[in-house]
Amino acid sequence: LATGPRQNNGIFYEIRTYDIKPAKMKEFLELVNKHFHLRTAHSELVGFWYTDLGALNKVFHIWKYDNFAHRTAVQRALANDKDWQGKFISVVRPMIEKQHNEVAYLVPWCQLGKPTKEGGVYEWVTFQMKPGGPALWGEAFQASVNAHINTGYTRLIGVFHTEYGLLNTVHVLWWNESPDHRAAGRHSAHEDARVVAAVRNSVRFLESQQNVLLIPMQCSPLK
Repeated sequence: LATGPRQNNGIFYEIRTYDIKPAKMKEFLELVNKHFHLRTAHSELVGFWYTDLGALNKVFHIWKYDNFAHRTAVQRALANDKDWQGKFISVVRPMIEKQHNEVAYLVPWCQLGKPTKEGGVYEWVTFQMKPGGPALWGEAFQASVNAHINTGYTRLIGVFHTEYGLLNTVHVLWWNESPDHRAAGRHSAHEDARVVAAVRNSVRFLESQQNVLLIPMQCSPLK
């Protein structure tokens, strides 16, 4: 079952997740900071993070493409970029244990946001919803997200739903000033009757949820 309506253009986001060998994580991050400008010369990077809580030795990066032809052209150019292949890909390939990618669209009611300042932390929340797509759970899910936004303790960056990968998956990216600020806000939200009611309605359609705390890399446009 498809995930349903999306924004009315061809723009999509490729979400890439790499599991890095624990002994190589520090070296991998250093190479990203040193050479990733070679990759961003080819297409737009939305953000690049490494995990701090909820999962270890993982990196997340999100790329924006105008359409699938654009992605194909970028992949072809990268394959022919000797600097990128020689200085980065050939070096980091042995450091990577596993790779996973998804194609996702922003939900129609969300625009990609930015933090109010640099220096905070990001939370990547993955919801596996029941089959049926937004026609089934979209309104309840949107109400739950909006209830959290309205508390004011956190800032929404983006809501993505999958087109390739595991379907009926929704990723929500939040920004907070610090982990402690996020924790205090969550405690307050749990006592907010509006949040409790919205979450109770949305959770009827939920299969599973995973939360990961992310730290932005130097090369990340979202910091």
